[in-house]
Amino acid sequence: MNKLIISCSIIIAFVACREDHKKAQNEPEEESTYQEEYRPQFHFSPEEKWMNDPNGLVYHEGIYHLFYQYYPEDIVWGPMHWGHAVSEDMVHWEHKPIALYPDENGLIFSGSAVVDKKNTSGFGKEGKTPLVAIFTYHSMEGEKEGRNDFQTQGIAYSLDNGETWNKYADNPVIVNGEGIKDFRDPKVFWHKPSNGWILTLVAGDHAKFYSSKNLKDWTYLSDFGKSQGAHGGVWECPDLFPLQIEGSDEEKWVLIISINPGAPNGGSGTQYFVGDFDGTTFTSNQKNPKWLDYGTDNYAGVTYNNVPEEERIFIGWMSNWDYARDTPTKKWRSAMTVPRKLSLHKVEDDYFLANYPIDKMGDLTSPTVINQVEVAAAATDTLQVEGLYQSEIQLKTTAKNFQLLFKNELDEVLVLDFDATNQILTVDRTLSGKVDFQEDFGAKKHVAPLKGLKKGPHQFKILMDWSSMELFMDQGMLSITEQLFPTSPYNTLIINNENGSEPIIIQSIKEMKSIW
Repeated sequence: MNKLIISCSIIIAFVACREDHKKAQNEPEEESTYQEEYRPQFHFSPEEKWMNDPNGLVYHEGIYHLFYQYYPEDIVWGPMHWGHAVSEDMVHWEHKPIALYPDENGLIFSGSAVVDKKNTSGFGKEGKTPLVAIFTYHSMEGEKEGRNDFQTQGIAYSLDNGETWNKYADNPVIVNGEGIKDFRDPKVFWHKPSNGWILTLVAGDHAKFYSSKNLKDWTYLSDFGKSQGAHGGVWECPDLFPLQIEGSDEEKWVLIISINPGAPNGGSGTQYFVGDFDGTTFTSNQKNPKWLDYGTDNYAGVTYNNVPEEERIFIGWMSNWDYARDTPTKKWRSAMTVPRKLSLHKVEDDYFLANYPIDKMGDLTSPTVINQVEVAAAATDTLQVEGLYQSEIQLKTTAKNFQLLFKNELDEVLVLDFDATNQILTVDRTLSGKVDFQEDFGAKKHVAPLKGLKKGPHQFKILMDWSSMELFMDQGMLSITEQLFPTSPYNTLIINNENGSEPIIIQSIKEMKSIW
């Protein structure tokens, strides 16, 4: 029997959560913070209350800032603020006070932040470099009145690296002159060739681009997407950036667009386009939608500005609007994905965007591992693994058909089915634990096509946390992110190798240490 031994404190805490769940509602017991039932141990989640989209991802003076949509009064969506956390490594986080509050212009919806190094805004004083946040105002009064111009764009600035913020006196800086109902989520970056700022926002079913020299006065440039991409729902959370194609000197521009509903497996999802940007117009020859993640729980993600080494780092909201308000947590609701490095790859004549956990996540793995377990061709092996619910699993294989089953003692099971014969990878969480809190959560299997992948051997990395699974295949050429709510922790891994000639190698299973 192979076992992953984890610290007694984590085991005791999680068992306590399970016992609390079994007790009658009239016998509540206080749970310690970050040990509550289903609380992620190595993903960011707020101490309490509701969270959704990541906002204002920016690096400055040794600090990675994570702002996010936040409602401090309840665990369901309400009047939006910007919550705030900081990190030196994007792995361990320190909570900060709320950064931005609603005001007379409206609620504070999603947006971005930049380091105004040249003080183009004029907000800098006494040699202090300003951070400038660009966000959407949402006027509830305007919405209730039936108007379509209730979303506008505002800015705020900080001279103490995000500790305190001042709203710009002449907000909003972009008005909604066309009366577009969904006019939001500005993402801004410095465009060196034009010596100015470029802003991308979404307007219902397409993206709009603007330019500015000072972050205050904006000029409309162009539109993209009215006749391209998926249009099953509203476009949200755009992000435009250049990436060099791996293994070449060629550079392309990538535009990320979230959409809700309309994702390939239902509800919320994130599509992307690969093309060119000339400072005014984004163009792409891409005919069909491409998806950053084929799971149902990676939405509204954007990338960091001003990151050292110019890496493109992405964080997404680990939920789905189909059931985000209903997931079975009590003190808080929602978490973020692990930070992921984006890379662009050319396969034959097509482009694919990969996303893979940043190297720093490896610092959380323990030296206690299961090493080199080989599952022979046409065989099944069962591993009893304490701590499977908080682990990193790596495997390598050329087998064309196999299943991984994550089970607990109640026979709740998560099934991953790799089917190279039919070129699909399927995730089945229909019997994974609590699934009846909302009709869509456990309604069907989720399917990902095996496109743009090498022939093999294939490499898999799977991150299991107390209430999620993130799967990365071939260095993130395919990713699948899923929330899970097992009644008790998974402690059994069954590997069913259906291939008649090729083994499966479980290279390692490692405990992931808690960041809290």
